[in-house]
Amino acid sequence: MPKAYLSIQQVDKTFTRGSASTNVLKNISLDVDKGEYISIIGHSGCGKSTLLNIVAGLTDATTGVVFLEGEVVDQPGPDRAVVFQNHSLLPWLTVYENVSLAVDKVFRKTRSKAERHEWTMRNLELVHMGHAKDKRPAEISGGMKQRVGIARALAMEPKVLLLDEPFGALDALTRAHLQDQVMQIQQTLGNTVLMITHDVDEAVLLSDRIVMLTNGPSARIGEILDVPIARPRRRLELATDPTYIRCRTAVLKFLYERNRFVEAA
Repeated sequence: MPKAYLSIQQVDKTFTRGSASTNVLKNISLDVDKGEYISIIGHSGCGKSTLLNIVAGLTDATTGVVFLEGEVVDQPGPDRAVVFQNHSLLPWLTVYENVSLAVDKVFRKTRSKAERHEWTMRNLELVHMGHAKDKRPAEISGGMKQRVGIARALAMEPKVLLLDEPFGALDALTRAHLQDQVMQIQQTLGNTVLMITHDVDEAVLLSDRIVMLTNGPSARIGEILDVPIARPRRRLELATDPTYIRCRTAVLKFLYERNRFVEAA
C-alpha cells in the first residue's frame, strides 16, 4: 500500500491506431504529499496532458497504476477536479448555475439546499466572482471565465486539483493576477495541486516541486526540482531572489540544453 497521498506508479501509456502504436509515457513514477503543489513541465507533445488525464481517470494507463489515499484511480470522480485551459463553462447557464451544478452533483444527498447555496456563493467569493453570479459566460472576460472554472472545481472539495495549463489562453496581466489568486487560495485551503504548464516562471512561482519530462515519444521523468522558497511568495520580490533565479535557470537548462526541441527536417 503506497504511503503517499497521491502515488503514480510505473505508468506507461501507448496509443494504438490500426497497426501503428505510439508509446507516449514510459515508466512514470511520482509520489505527491497532501497539500503539495506540483508542476509538470516539458516540450509540446511529451505527454503532460495525457499524464494528467490518467490521474483524472479520463484516460486509462496501458500499464501501471495511480493511487489516491490508497484507493486505485480507474475512473473520473469528484475527488479529482480538473480545470482545463478552455474554461468548459456551459454557455446557457449563469456563473452561479455553472458552479451550483457541480455542488448539487456532489452534495445533493449530504447538504441542504440552503447549505449548497451558501457553499456555491462562498466559492464564487473566493475567486472574487460573486458580483457576476447572474452573468452568462458570453458576458464576462476570459480571465473571469477561468476564475469561475476554478471556483467550480474547488466547490467539489476535491482531494486533488488538476490544472491543465489553466492560464495558457490569458493575456500576461490577467495570467499574473490569476496566478497570485491561485497561490492565495492554495495557501488558505491547503489543496493538493497537480498543474501542467509550459511556462517556466509560472512553475517556479507556484510550485513546491517541478517535474520535468523528457521529449516524447516514450517521455520519462528527467528531473524533479525542489523549489525551496518560503510562502507566501511575492512576485516582485522573487525577481531578484537568488533561489528563484537558480530554480528558473535549472528548468531552462533542462528544457533547452538537455532536451532541446528538434524540428523535423
